[in-house]
Amino acid sequence: MSKVEDGTQVKVHYTGKLNDGTVFDTSKDKEPLEFTMGKGEVIPGIENAVRDMDPGESRNVTIAKEEAYGERREEMIIDVPKDKFPDEIPQSVGQQLMLRHPEGQEFPAVIVDVKEGSVTLDANHPLAGEDLNFEIKRV
Repeated sequence: MSKVEDGTQVKVHYTGKLNDGTVFDTSKDKEPLEFTMGKGEVIPGIENAVRDMDPGESRNVTIAKEEAYGERREEMIIDVPKDKFPDEIPQSVGQQLMLRHPEGQEFPAVIVDVKEGSVTLDANHPLAGEDLNFEIKRV
């Protein structure tokens, strides 16, 4: 077994599950996930799991939330006054939209509540606060 060096292209098939067994993502019946080690293209826990895997090797790993999408952060829940909310976006719970940070980056958010005078958005990653379980096979 040799250590996969940064800069190496790696391909893996994977299935990701929550602790209750719910599958949240898989590459089954798709092309394998391809990424470059050390570039931050996947969550740190995936890189760490794959780093010492040989091609053809499979393993099951649990990735703590700190090496996945982190803790849920209250400051990522935002109340927007309705008069500042764009008219063309439906104000319904579950509606997904893209927000733009003042510095230009875009990031997704979901409407989680609609009140009389405001709309509440949650910009946390949907998997934030979750430990993730992966079945990984290096291709």
